[in-house]
Amino acid sequence: MTYRLPALFLALIFIALLGGCHTAKNLLPASFIPPNLRPPAEDNATVLKQAQKKLQDAAPCCSSFADFSYQTILPWQPQKFVLGSDSMVANLNGTHSYFLAFRLPSGIKLPYRVAVKSELNGRWLHSSYLFAPTIVLLDEGFQPLGTNDVGLCEHVGWSNETTGAFGAVIINNSKARYLLVYSSTAQQSGKTYWEQSPVSTTTTSDSAPSLDMNSSGSFSVPHGPDGTLWVGMMDKTYAKAVDNAICKKPPPGTGVLNTLRADLPIPWLNDSGSNNNSKSDDSTSKSSQ
Repeated sequence: MTYRLPALFLALIFIALLGGCHTAKNLLPASFIPPNLRPPAEDNATVLKQAQKKLQDAAPCCSSFADFSYQTILPWQPQKFVLGSDSMVANLNGTHSYFLAFRLPSGIKLPYRVAVKSELNGRWLHSSYLFAPTIVLLDEGFQPLGTNDVGLCEHVGWSNETTGAFGAVIINNSKARYLLVYSSTAQQSGKTYWEQSPVSTTTTSDSAPSLDMNSSGSFSVPHGPDGTLWVGMMDKTYAKAVDNAICKKPPPGTGVLNTLRADLPIPWLNDSGSNNNSKSDDSTSKSSQ
């Protein structure tokens, strides 16, 4: 009997916890919420201004395309590069920017695509920003063949590799020998469309934080001076993410049934529509008689 009492006591506690789990979120202390779901200690504007000031205060190493070192060959698949306070700074057209410089591989059939992915810089989505790349193609004399402010589009996949802000550029000029990645003035002051995070925190009147799910909504993530960037030759994983990424808010639809009726051969949907039309035609003919 003495051995059964502790087990019975634990079972009663477990049942009570199950019965009150729906109110547990209001009883959780703030420290219980995972760090990546807590609101940031500082607002986004402050963090972004600090990063911008650090970049402006840095002494640039390069001011022309011939000043860069292009010893690193463009990776055969996207690789991770961290651009920040430990990186060198360029001054191009009066704009300070962290940069990457690559030598393009030779003997590749044209055209081919170069993939880029920018990761959110910050743990909390609403206080994050992105490094938006500008890509310059150069010939063997370091003369620019073209400049592209890469448009970023959001894709959320099943892994970190397929989640982020994706973009691509096409290499179709046989004279292209080098590739430079930096962030222009327009890119650093721009934004990228982003679907709203499904998870957010709210604080009730008794200051008890809880997690809520948001099923709709969107906003724009600002661009910033630093961040993590993936660059390299396009592979199948990145191609799928780039081609299926969301670049802007989709137009409103006409409803699920209308979409299914238009896109899928579903007999009972089409039959119901034709039956309704035939019934209306019959009623019209009878009334005319």
